[in-house]
Amino acid sequence: MANNQLASMTYSISDLSKEFDITTRSIRFYEDQGLLKPKRRGQTRIYSLKDKVRLKLILRGKRLGFSLAETRRLFELYDADKNSSTQLHTMLDLVEEKKLSLQQQMDDIKVVLMELNSAEQQCRAALEQQQE
Repeated sequence: MANNQLASMTYSISDLSKEFDITTRSIRFYEDQGLLKPKRRGQTRIYSLKDKVRLKLILRGKRLGFSLAETRRLFELYDADKNSSTQLHTMLDLVEEKKLSLQQQMDDIKVVLMELNSAEQQCRAALEQQQE
């Protein structure tokens, strides 16, 4: 397919909703947040291939734990600097922050699990003593 054919591909809100298995309300929310910018024909939203790609990136970012503000920041950097060097450095910084945050959460979970195991052992020992 030629580049101009790709650029002219359009999607309805229901097309995107079905493809990404999300509600039309979610898509409208991302639009309200300025992350998607569909054209309008009357009341009908017409999404471009760029909007479709951005929606895919929004959902991927969400799965990875990125906030909408972080995703917006990356989109703004990309729009301002198409060579994406700045965007890639920012993405690396965000990934590192997210990894550190997740590692801290894992450490916290390990501590809580140890405390729960200890409490469980104490309860079982107390029950055994009561049964004697």
